[in-house]
Amino acid sequence: MTTLKNILDRIEEKKSDYERYDFSQVEYCAIMTFFDLAQEFDDIEHYYHLCVAIPKSFFNLNARFYIKDFQSGTLKVIRSSNAIDDSSHIPSFDDGGLSAGYYYMNGSLILPVRGKTSLVDQLPFPAQDNVLGFLEVYPVENRNEHTELFFEKYANRIGFNLHNKFLAEKNIEHLRFIRTLVADIEHNVIVPNIIYKLFLRRLRGKITKNREIENLLSQESNKTPAVETAIDSLLKEMNEVNTGLTEELENIEKHYKNMSLFLETLFRRDHFDLGKLTLRTKACHMKRDVVQPQLERYMEQFQKSGIAIDDRLSGIPDEDIIGVVDIGLIAQVYANFFSNALKYTREIITETGQHKKYISYGREFIRDFFGPGKHGIKYNVFSTGPHIPAHEQGIVYEEGYRAKDALNKPGTGHGLAFVKNAVEIHGGIVGYEPTQYGNNFYFIIPDSDEVKTN
Repeated sequence: MTTLKNILDRIEEKKSDYERYDFSQVEYCAIMTFFDLAQEFDDIEHYYHLCVAIPKSFFNLNARFYIKDFQSGTLKVIRSSNAIDDSSHIPSFDDGGLSAGYYYMNGSLILPVRGKTSLVDQLPFPAQDNVLGFLEVYPVENRNEHTELFFEKYANRIGFNLHNKFLAEKNIEHLRFIRTLVADIEHNVIVPNIIYKLFLRRLRGKITKNREIENLLSQESNKTPAVETAIDSLLKEMNEVNTGLTEELENIEKHYKNMSLFLETLFRRDHFDLGKLTLRTKACHMKRDVVQPQLERYMEQFQKSGIAIDDRLSGIPDEDIIGVVDIGLIAQVYANFFSNALKYTREIITETGQHKKYISYGREFIRDFFGPGKHGIKYNVFSTGPHIPAHEQGIVYEEGYRAKDALNKPGTGHGLAFVKNAVEIHGGIVGYEPTQYGNNFYFIIPDSDEVKTN
């Protein structure tokens, strides 16, 4: 980890370096002018001109700047300070002299332009020996160690700035791609997803029609025994089919509503335009609109794993106080909590000797949590099992964290990091606490009277 002492030590080293370099006033001004204008010129084409203009302006030396072609990986002259470019030789990595940092050729000083070693793998092309290109300065009539040192340092500074500009352009292109992708998702996924609502409505209509036929058949009179037996058998089959169709329809509708909510929340255009999660808050019943739908998603898996749901002390009555949150984001907070509970819940033995394996969820009001008159609501999801080791308790919400006993299970370690982000943009905090019989994961957000919508 970098500390202030490390920085101060490097400053002292640099001071010594510059004393040793013993740059002249003109050389110092050349370096400073390059630094200032490299920051001023955002356009990379202007930057290329700057690289060859500094030697021309300050030392009356011509310069050529060679750089790798992104597609072929070969060198080409990208800029020259000489209006009539008479270059007959393009440097290569095999011309020699790179171990010394430079070499001479036909009265020219050839210097490799290197990027940042730690970020070389992020370049848009492979960089042999970390070399992005070459700077050629000419005519150099007499070999001079000081001149070689100056232009070597100058070429290094060209390389570091160029590397940053490459990465900036790459990031800009990346953002353009993401924004285009979001527009495509909105156009080709989210909007067409609405049509499923029509399909589900039609399916419900057909089930309703079947129920009507079932009722009509059951009301038929003047039936012979044979007809009555046949109708009874048919009614039984229709009832089973209609009951099954209704159950499947309800399951599909729940899945559709949940996935539509998550899609519309995660692929919200504002997230990508601003580069961060954004809020769309509205009033809701936390239990009915947020917690219960996510609990129902995992209910069958909980049952298969022998995990009971104990909400007797949940503190969330059916007439729950209305909260103001981004329903899509907070729903995913609970989805991540319940997903983790499914992985980590273990059986425990109570003080009375009972074997228990369950989760519980709840909330509590915390007065003045965010300051005088600024109350908080704490939402808990508890699961039975051994406590998280003390040395890991402070990092459970960090990106990539996964408990050791879940390393053989599917997962990315992203879920709780998402929870932390989603809660913090609500003005809240997340936390973990070991409690009797297990682990409690929680988040605290301002009481609805304190929440401000975007």
